[in-house]
Amino acid sequence: MNRHQVPLRPLVAEKLESPKPHTEGRFGLLEVSEVNKEYPTPRGALKVLSGISFTLSRGGATAIMGPSGSGKSTLLHILGALDSPSSGHVRLDGVNPFELDERALANFRNQKIGFVFQDHCLMPQCSVLENVLVPTLVSRASNHHPERARKLLDQVGLSERLDHRPAELSGGEKQRVALARALINEPMLLLCDEPTGNLDSKSAETVASILLELHARQKTILIVVTHNADLAAKFPVRYEMVEQCIRQA
Repeated sequence: MNRHQVPLRPLVAEKLESPKPHTEGRFGLLEVSEVNKEYPTPRGALKVLSGISFTLSRGGATAIMGPSGSGKSTLLHILGALDSPSSGHVRLDGVNPFELDERALANFRNQKIGFVFQDHCLMPQCSVLENVLVPTLVSRASNHHPERARKLLDQVGLSERLDHRPAELSGGEKQRVALARALINEPMLLLCDEPTGNLDSKSAETVASILLELHARQKTILIVVTHNADLAAKFPVRYEMVEQCIRQA
């Protein structure tokens, strides 16, 4: 580590135990059943999602499209256990995350779900390799994490950029780092919110190809929210959000 790098190890929090699956769901599946979401307003409840139901098995991939304000990102946040539904159920690998306590829920997200956002959200003071390793800081200790991080960075074409800072990368390269970071803990569910939204067409095509290739290798459950029709067309299953509901496109 050179004098400019920030060591990550002192940031390590107490290691978290993996949540025990509940038996009411089926393992290896994402099950979404009659999910509704509404927010209170002075004029009454504002409904954002209505009766969302679908199931995806491990290795499945789907794109969700729809106009701005149709509830796509809200749905993604619920699937990622960042927000809770007003009613209905979500189960991943047999676990309803909204029945977990705060500590177990944080560990569930860390171990079971990977996130890629439109903005890469990289830590500017950390190297490429350190950024990929950030989700492992609260994982159970493993000597394999650095090796896996290097392997992922090689798979996304950044093996020569391990010690670079985000400011030294292009937009497409930053998003590839974010993708490697999302996969470092081998999550079952990979959620991407407009992953190519800030990229030029060439970089978007590269990121999309790498995303689908890594999904195929790791057999994740992949859900991508996008406005990009070309990206959505690469998915075997496509949904459209219309008037707070979801339908197969």
